[in-house]
Amino acid sequence: MELHLAILTLAVCLSADAQFLHNDFKINGCSDTEKESVCGSDGEEIWHADFIQQMGVNTLPDFADALRFPGFYESSIAAQEACKQNLAVCIKAYKSPPEEMDPPETSIYPKNDVQLGVENSLVCHVTGFFPPPVNISWTKNNVVVTEGESLSRYRPRNDGTFHIFSSVDIVPEERDIYSCTVNHRALQGQAQTKIWGVPETTAVSPRLGPAVFCGAGFTLALLGAATGIFFFIKAAATRNTDTAEKEKHFMQWTYQ
Repeated sequence: MELHLAILTLAVCLSADAQFLHNDFKINGCSDTEKESVCGSDGEEIWHADFIQQMGVNTLPDFADALRFPGFYESSIAAQEACKQNLAVCIKAYKSPPEEMDPPETSIYPKNDVQLGVENSLVCHVTGFFPPPVNISWTKNNVVVTEGESLSRYRPRNDGTFHIFSSVDIVPEERDIYSCTVNHRALQGQAQTKIWGVPETTAVSPRLGPAVFCGAGFTLALLGAATGIFFFIKAAATRNTDTAEKEKHFMQWTYQ
C-alpha cells in the first residue's frame, strides 16, 4: 500500500504557564485492493471516508456544536486518483522493490469486568503492523463466530505502523474459550492466535458473592474469638498464684 502522510504540529496555549503540543494527521492510502482516507489528532481518528457508502464519517463524540467536515469526502476521492497515479509512477521508477513489512502484535482482553451471564465484549488489539490490511477472525469453543463482531478503522502510530481493534459481543459462561486469529503478509502464513477463557474467579454468581464473603468473614471472626478465649483460659489455668505473674501473662496475651 502506497501511503501519503502529512503531520502538522500545533501549539495550543491554554494559559500563561501551560502549553500543549498536538499532532494532527491526514492519511490517504491506496493499493490494488485497498482505499484509505483518514484524519485525526494525537493518534486518534476524528474522520474517515467510507468509500463503500460513499460518504464521510465523523467519529468524534457528540458535542453541543457538532463538528462538520464539508468537502472532505470529495477531496478524498480526488486524493485516491492522485494516489493511484503516484503508485504507478513509483512502481515503474523503483522497479517494484520488495515491500517493507512489519508483523503485528496481538492481545486479547475483556472490555468490562467479567461476570457470568452478564453481557460483555472481548477486544482483540492488533498493533505494530505494516502495511494494511490484516485479517481477524474469532472462535468460541472452536466454532467460528461472526455475529456481534465489529472492526475499527486502521489507525496510524507515530512509528509509521498501524493498529486496529476488533471486538465481539459475549455472554460469559463457565468453561467458554474464545480465540482471536490474525493473519498478515509479514507472518508468512504463520497466523497469530490469542486465547481467552472465562476466569475461574467468575464461577461465583455476582449476587451470591457478597453473601458468601460476608459469611466467610463472620465465620473467621468467630473462630478467632474462640481461639483467643481458649488460649486465655489455658494460660490462666496453668499460671501460679502470683498476682504480678497473672498481670504479666494477661498483658502478653492482650498485646500479642
